[in-house]
Amino acid sequence: QVQLAESGGGSVQAGGSVRLSCATSGNVDHSSCLGWFKQAPGKEREAVAAIYIATDSTYYLEYEEGRFTTSRDAASNTVYLEVNSLKPEDTAIYYCALAVRRWCEHMWRLHTEYHFWGQGTQVTVSS
Repeated sequence: QVQLAESGGGSVQAGGSVRLSCATSGNVDHSSCLGWFKQAPGKEREAVAAIYIATDSTYYLEYEEGRFTTSRDAASNTVYLEVNSLKPEDTAIYYCALAVRRWCEHMWRLHTEYHFWGQGTQVTVSS
């Protein structure tokens, strides 16, 4: 069984940065896609980044202009999401999720394709 646990959220001022962690445990198949999603109050869950574990290939939303960066530390089985130039509209619960034996390329934005989810971590951005 796979478990995911996010941490690192908190309150940040606009323009600042935050680094979120997703600790993975259990039998994580490296041929899997780990995605990051945010969900603001009253809004749909939205993908912001993903990483294919076997190759560390990363995927981002083109229109976010490089504000999101995801990376992986194999030694600690932890995936990170760094968000820069934070805006008040980035206020949301951030989740990591794992799509087992799925290549990110064509599916990373689709939350319905993921099999395991963490509990989420709140990020609040004040102006």
